[in-house]
Amino acid sequence: MLYRENGQFKTSYRADQQIFPILQDRWGMLALLLFAYLAVPALASPYMFPAVLIPFLIMALAALGVNILVGYCGQISLGSGAFMAVGAYGAYNFFVRVPDMPLIPAILLGGVCAMAFGILFGLPSLRVKGLYLAVATLAAQFFADWMFLRIKWFTNDSPSGSVSVNNLQVFGFPLDSDAAKYWFCLSFLVVTALLAKNLVRSAIGREWMAIRDMDVAAAVIGIRPMYAKLTAFAVSSFIVGMAGALWAFIYLGAWEPAAFSVEQSFRLLFMVIIGGLGSITGGFFGAAFIVVLPIFLANYLPAAASLVGMSIGTAGIEHAQLMIFGALIVWFLVVEPHGLARLWATGKQKLRLWPFPH
Repeated sequence: MLYRENGQFKTSYRADQQIFPILQDRWGMLALLLFAYLAVPALASPYMFPAVLIPFLIMALAALGVNILVGYCGQISLGSGAFMAVGAYGAYNFFVRVPDMPLIPAILLGGVCAMAFGILFGLPSLRVKGLYLAVATLAAQFFADWMFLRIKWFTNDSPSGSVSVNNLQVFGFPLDSDAAKYWFCLSFLVVTALLAKNLVRSAIGREWMAIRDMDVAAAVIGIRPMYAKLTAFAVSSFIVGMAGALWAFIYLGAWEPAAFSVEQSFRLLFMVIIGGLGSITGGFFGAAFIVVLPIFLANYLPAAASLVGMSIGTAGIEHAQLMIFGALIVWFLVVEPHGLARLWATGKQKLRLWPFPH
C-alpha cells in the first residue's frame, strides 16, 4: 500500500509525461542519489572503491550506451570494446598533446572520436542486419586492436603501446583519492543517464524503437532508416567512448590495447542481456550483476566447498565463475529474456495493485 498513487492527479501533459510520474518514485530516486553521494563514500571501505564501486559506475555507463544501440534500436554490436578503446586513446591524445587540456573536455572529445568511429562502422547497418551486422561490428574490434598496436602516434610513440596519465584535476581539485574518483564517475553516470532517459522518450527514441520492431513498416510510415540507425550508432558510441576514457583515466591509470579486447565487448553485451534490453534501468542491473558476481563467488566459493569436504584453488574458482556465469546467462535467456529490469518492473506493478488480486 505504500506504493499506491491514490490522490496523485495529473492536471497537464507535462505532469503526465514526467520521467518519474509516481511521487514515491521521485522521493525514492532522490533518496538513492543522496545515499550514493553522501552515505556510500562515508561507509565504503578502501577495498570497495577500486574493486566494486568505480568499475560498477563506469560499466553501467558503457552498458547504457550499448543498450541504446542494441536494446532500443535493435542493432547487434560486438565492437563495444573498440569504441571504448577509441574513446580512451582519443581522450589521451587530446589530454597530452593539447597544453592545459581540462579533463572533462578531453573525455568528451574522446567520446566524439568514438562517435565518428561508430558512425563509420555503423554504415554496414544500412545494408545488412542480424548476424552479418554483428560480424561487421566485430571487424571494428580487430581493426582497433591493430590500429593501436601498430600506429605508434596514437600511443604517443610508446614502444610497448602502454600509456598512462597522472595529475588528474577537475576545476582545480585533484582526483587523488578514491572518493573523488567515485564522485567524478557517479556525476558522469547520473547526467548521462538523465539525458539518455529523455532521449529515448523523444521523437528520435521512438524512431529507434520503430526500427527495432519492424524496420520495413517504419520506413513505410516515413521514418528514415539511415538517419535512425546512424544516430543510434553515434549516440551509443559517444557514451561508450566516454566510458572507455573513464575506464582508462580513472580506473586503470595506465593501459594498453589489450585492456579493451573483444572480451570487453562480450561482457558489455552480456550486461545488456542480463539487465534488460531496451531499458535504462537494465544497464545498472546488468553492470551490478557482472561486477559483483565474480567477487561474490571468489569470496564464498571456497567456504561453500569446505562445507561439503572439498577444497578449491584459484584456478578452480575461475573455472567455476565461468560455468556459473554461463549457466545464469542461459537461464535468463530462457526464463526471463527481458532481464532483471522486467523483474523489477513486474515487482513494482504488483506493489501498485497490492493487496488486490491480479
